[in-house]
Amino acid sequence: MTSLIAIGKVTAPHGVAGEIRVLPLTDFPDRFQQLKKVYLTGKGMAGPRLLTVTGVKYHKKFVILKLAGVESRTEAEKLRDCYLKIEPSELVPLPPGHYYHFQIIGLQVKTLEGEVLGEVVEILTPGCNDVYVVQDQEGNEILIPAIKDVVREIDLEGGLMRVELLEGLR
Repeated sequence: MTSLIAIGKVTAPHGVAGEIRVLPLTDFPDRFQQLKKVYLTGKGMAGPRLLTVTGVKYHKKFVILKLAGVESRTEAEKLRDCYLKIEPSELVPLPPGHYYHFQIIGLQVKTLEGEVLGEVVEILTPGCNDVYVVQDQEGNEILIPAIKDVVREIDLEGGLMRVELLEGLR
């Protein structure tokens, strides 16, 4: 099975009929409306558990889901802290030049001149643009702003990001 992508986390049961309250981990919470099936992982499960979505509604910042086979509050409670995941083929398509964080983490980073700077290990989201945390083999970190003046090329298939460092970024 391909790597699954987390789109939500179960925070609690909702009501007494087996519904679950889900914190969306996606920029597209309306995607839950089209969700037919979802994988659940976590809490000592041997592997992902595929469940059918039978109901969706929204309450404040949460999505309330009804899953086939989860019929009571007790059964819903067992899903607390589990992650809802989908296959990569079910991701909402992004415009050209935009990427999901999971696609960026792990990319090797090189300058335009070919100098290896390290690997993207984390993405910070402090405000108007993301910042890529790049770590070299010695554990030193460089912060790379995710702006077009700096990030010149992203090659997902090649696992490479090419950057042009601005003055003061080292």
